[in-house]
Amino acid sequence: MTRRECREHLMIMLYQREFYAKEELPEQIELYLQEITSPKQGDLDYIQEKYKKTIECLEEIDDMIEGVSEGWKLKRMAKVDLTIMRLAVYEMKYDEEIPVSVAINEAVEIAKKYGQDSSPSFINGILAKIAYMIEKG
Repeated sequence: MTRRECREHLMIMLYQREFYAKEELPEQIELYLQEITSPKQGDLDYIQEKYKKTIECLEEIDDMIEGVSEGWKLKRMAKVDLTIMRLAVYEMKYDEEIPVSVAINEAVEIAKKYGQDSSPSFINGILAKIAYMIEKG
């Protein structure tokens, strides 16, 4: 499985958080993982670990997104866009193996597939501001 495919699965798992009660999520995530066709154990481990770490940082990630999205509250954002940005911000800030430019590019590509027509440019703009903020420290 490619890293982009792993990201897409991860994005879908994070997206499920928007629709299931907290106590239902572990079962829903497990069911989703079981439906992945012929996964390698290393890929499943990568997806599960990254999911867990992203969730742990979610409050700070959301604060960063809301802090740079002028005039946009998280509740007003498309859930797909928000989920894609959450994953990208996690990669940009907390995953040292992934360069910031790669995290942004992957988010834009995933937005082209799953978002609306305006999603890629919206996501790119927000992530560019966050990248600048991270760079400045």
